[in-house]
This record gives sequence, structure tokens and C-alpha cells, in this order.
Amino acid sequence: MAIVSDSMKQDHQKTSAYLPDSAGERPASVPDAEPLSDPATPDYLLNVASSAFESPGPLFVASGLPLNSSYTFDRFIEGDCNQFARSAALAIAQQPRYTTFNPLLIYGGVGLGKTHLVQAIGNHVCEHSNYKVLYTSSDHFTSDYMQSLRTNRSNEFVAFYSDIDLLIIDDIQFFSDQEKTQEGLFHIFNILYHTGKQIVFSTDRAPQEMAGMADRLLSRFQGGLVADLQQPELETRIAILNRKANDQDISIPYACIEFIAHHVKNNVRELESALIRLLAHATLHRRDIDAQLIREVLGEMLIDTHAKPTVEEIRRITCEYLGVSEDLVLGRGRKREIVQARHVGMYFSKQLTGHSLATIGRYFGGKDHSTVIHACRGVENHMETDPNFRDTLKRIRREIEIRHR
Repeated sequence: MAIVSDSMKQDHQKTSAYLPDSAGERPASVPDAEPLSDPATPDYLLNVASSAFESPGPLFVASGLPLNSSYTFDRFIEGDCNQFARSAALAIAQQPRYTTFNPLLIYGGVGLGKTHLVQAIGNHVCEHSNYKVLYTSSDHFTSDYMQSLRTNRSNEFVAFYSDIDLLIIDDIQFFSDQEKTQEGLFHIFNILYHTGKQIVFSTDRAPQEMAGMADRLLSRFQGGLVADLQQPELETRIAILNRKANDQDISIPYACIEFIAHHVKNNVRELESALIRLLAHATLHRRDIDAQLIREVLGEMLIDTHAKPTVEEIRRITCEYLGVSEDLVLGRGRKREIVQARHVGMYFSKQLTGHSLATIGRYFGGKDHSTVIHACRGVENHMETDPNFRDTLKRIRREIEIRHR
């Protein structure tokens, strides 16, 4: 059964990951798929005109998305945080339509590798078989489905999706509260599932956390294999940074790689962003990548919001940076450099510790809260009129944030 004409196939391949089975045969190593249930026509297909399946060239073509060729299993860094999801994805890619992992739903937070994994499945299947693969997003699926309703091409929409061997939909959480689209997805899901086709989804949350999703869809999401992705552990973060540095053909001292990995923990995307920024600054300013450059470039990315520096730490680091003895700051000295160090220390203590003004004053030689208020206002006024002073404060803050760890 041909779904699109040869010219339409060529045009569509340029913009979509939908790959028609030009050979008309499956690879010799892959047997014909057996139906997963009674081969009788399901109830939801009874109202679909037979001509939709007999037409030599339906006009509907899904606006799928192109697969990123760099998203492969070889380039996916495996660790404890993602080992299960990667193993399941690879099993499907090696035997599409012939595993029990149907559907496969991969979920996890932003930047943890969901899109990489699901596209790696698509890339592997496209490379090793003639299966028809469609990679799309929830937004594109919704747009296609609603367009088919508006143009009376629902039969063609169904016919097109019925002929797909591997359907991959990214970010299905955006189907929430879209009742009409959920109905269309439900029918397509059943068609593909009951004919032994493989379905892969990604989402940023577990199925039970998807508010606004129909129960019958949730039950189907959970009826296959659900695999989660966690934040990468230290060893995985180091491996990711090393891979990225090698890709850029840049040599970075291991101590610097380890330092970044220790302090940038949230996700892979954040790690890659940190390294790209670092490489850009090193290249544009012709500087070696060292601890000092990391502090200057990535200081604000290294903040740990769960731990705050102490007033003692702030006082010590401020005094060291400005070259003033802590004993003098704790005393009654009125020299300009002493007063400035004292005021800057109070200012950062108020900004970074959450302590009361009275408590901060006690750490600076028993000063009262009005003295701390005066100090903070003085620093803020000085920042507004003196760019050099403002830059000095930025460097001190970065030093506090980095050394606090």
C-alpha cells in the first residue's frame, strides 16, 4: 500500500523524519509482525471509509520533525542516572516492534536527555531498517490533527498514521486539557498498538502527575514501560564535559573539568552551556582555561541555593580580597580602606546570609543595626556612581560563592 507518491516522498523527506518503505520489504533479519490482539477491525475503525486505506496516494502528510543526526546511542553518556532508560531505548531500537516495551515512555526534568534518547531510537531504526519512522512533537501532532478535521481529511490522517512502524512523540505533557487532540491520539495509539507498531513518548513528568490527561490515555501510557531520567551524578557530569571538550578539540585541565562538574549539577544542558561559555571567553580573550577564568565566567552558575555562606566566611573573603586585616575591620579604625571593607562585608552579609541586621552587626565588632543599614546604603550608592567599584563587588561576590564550597 502506497501512502504518498514518489515526488511527495522526496519533498517530505527533506522536512520530516518520516521515511517510506521504498523497498516494500522488511529486513531479512526481522520477521513479519504478529498482531498483538484479535486481528478483527477494532470498533473505532468501523466508521472510517475504506477508501482511506485503498487510496493510492492520500493527500495528508504529517508535518513531522527532522531527526538530529548527532543524537545517537554512542553519543549518549550512560550513568546510573539514565542506565535503565538507555537500555530500554536501545532494546527497542535494535528490535523495533518486537519487544514488550510498547509503549515506551521516558520522563525526566529539563535537559536530562529525553529528546536525545527518543531521537537515538529513530536514528538507529532508520539506519538499520526500512521501517517507516515518524518523529514529531505534541504541538505538531495537535496542529496536524486539527487541520485534518477542518479540511475533512480525517480519513487520510488515520491512513497515514496507520502505515507508520515507529511513532515517536516528544513532550506529550502538552496534550493536557486538549480533549479533542487526546481523542485523536487515543485512536491512533490503538491502531498502531493493535497492529504491532512501536510507540515511544517523552514527557517532563510521570504519568500520574499529568493533570488534564484522560484516564484512558494514562492507562495506555502506563501499560508499557515507563523509564525515568535522574540528575547526572558526578562521574557522569565529568564524562559529559570531557566529551564536549573533545568535540571542540579543546584541552582543559582535569582539575577544571572536575571543578565545574562539582558545582554545576542540575542537568546536562546546563553543563554544556557552562562549557560553551567558558570556551567562548577563552577563545575570544585568548586566555588559558584555569580556575580564575572559571570564577569570572561561571560565577553566577555556581551558586548553591541550598547552602548559604556564613558571616565569618564573607568577612574573611572580603578582607582578603581588599587587602585589609580582619582585626582592623572588627576594631574602630576609620581609615577609608578599613571602613570600605567593613561596609562591603556587611552589605554581602545582608545579601547572602538571611541574618538580621542586628546579628550582622555583632559579627563586625558589635555594631548596631543602624550602622549596618548605613553601610548597605553607602555601598549601594557607591555602586550606582562608580563602575569600577561595581565590578569589584561582582568579583568579590563570585569569590564568596566559589570559595564557600
